[in-house]
Amino acid sequence: MNKIILASGSPRRKQLLEWAEIKFEVIVSATDETYPEDLSVSETAIHIALNKAHAVKNALEEKTNSDAYTILSADTVVVLKNEIIGKPTDRKDAIKILSALSGNKHRVITGVCILSGNKKIEFAEETEVEFHTLSLSQIEYYVDQYKPYDKAGAYAIQEWIGVVGVKSIRGDFYNVMGLPVSKVIRELYKI
Repeated sequence: MNKIILASGSPRRKQLLEWAEIKFEVIVSATDETYPEDLSVSETAIHIALNKAHAVKNALEEKTNSDAYTILSADTVVVLKNEIIGKPTDRKDAIKILSALSGNKHRVITGVCILSGNKKIEFAEETEVEFHTLSLSQIEYYVDQYKPYDKAGAYAIQEWIGVVGVKSIRGDFYNVMGLPVSKVIRELYKI
């Protein structure tokens, strides 16, 4: 498999590709993460992932005058009652988000884009997560100890809150971490 360019600064996506023993390097370009309002949630995640991939592709083509690389990008959104829950803006917002997720099911959707030459693969993976009812002190402890301000939905399933707070999960666990890595690998082999 050719070396992959991961168009994401996410340490979790990087870790997942390392665990899968994929050769890659990280290149990130500033990307507009806005999206048209008429897109479905899955389309929204794919749209943002595609923007990330194109930003890196354009930057690389300017530098190297070549398109001989494979770019992988992803965007993960958390959805509660058909509303996209983004990254928290501060401590108060993180507590508010986790209080809303407490005792409820939500969906985690990751949009993935792979660009290689003139080939493009896009897909979205969905996982359902249900939290136990969490006390305010549990939520505050998590926010204060783990500071989940860079995470959609204000949590990382592989951290303390996932261990004590997740009641059930239906779908790909690694999708909740930010990349449905087994499906990504299958798609990369197609290229």
